[in-house]
Amino acid sequence: MPIVLIAALLYLLAAWLVMRRLRIQRAAGAGYWLLTALSAVVLHGLVHYLRWRATGGVDLHFFSALSLVGLGMATLTTLYAATGRMGALGVVVYPLAALSLLAYALSGGSPPRDIDWRVELHAWLALLAYATLAVAALLAIMLWVQERALRRREFHAWPRALPPLTELESLLFRTLWVGFVLLGATLLTGIVFVQDFFAQHLLHKSVLSILSWMVFGVLLVGRSRYGWRGAKAVRLTLVAMALLVLAFFGSKFVLELVLQRT
Repeated sequence: MPIVLIAALLYLLAAWLVMRRLRIQRAAGAGYWLLTALSAVVLHGLVHYLRWRATGGVDLHFFSALSLVGLGMATLTTLYAATGRMGALGVVVYPLAALSLLAYALSGGSPPRDIDWRVELHAWLALLAYATLAVAALLAIMLWVQERALRRREFHAWPRALPPLTELESLLFRTLWVGFVLLGATLLTGIVFVQDFFAQHLLHKSVLSILSWMVFGVLLVGRSRYGWRGAKAVRLTLVAMALLVLAFFGSKFVLELVLQRT
């Protein structure tokens, strides 16, 4: 538990340092919050590793999955920030990662299951896809905020702290491509490796996931062939992400917490 509290506090400190840096529009001092965020990410991963080693298996139930997605988002945000002007993502992502870690710790975890490596691969791909596409959804919201501010000629501190529109849009679509490939691999491994992939308790999850993947695909094709961007790209990204949230965490919440199924 002390490691959990330290990691959560480091996440919150990193978010505060990012917010402070953006408020005063200072380019220097990035190393402090990057080091803080990286320390939080390492401790976050260590919490899961120690829990899994103590229980003798990997826990991928609801709160554990939620925490791992938060870890993935925090890791991706830190990598983005280290290579460009994407520190603003941390203002949202790091508190979310802290909350997901605390929820996992307070839940006490769930007994590990003896899962075949192929099914475990499917689960890890799903977590990676979800974390990547969740970051893409946040990038889409940031893009919408910046475009809206430019249209209204509102040059406040927050829009000015974001990267240029072209850079932000390029990063959004690169992230979408990675998430799209990961989600496609998730669906493929689910069909190939998971028994009864279209069983009754998985049917809605499968359908929603496929619909989400198709919406992401339509957006990427539209971007490539017709130059879709701006509000249309933001709307389609958020629609696809909403479908994925319902498919992934919506189904896990109902099956594991409401119906008490694994």
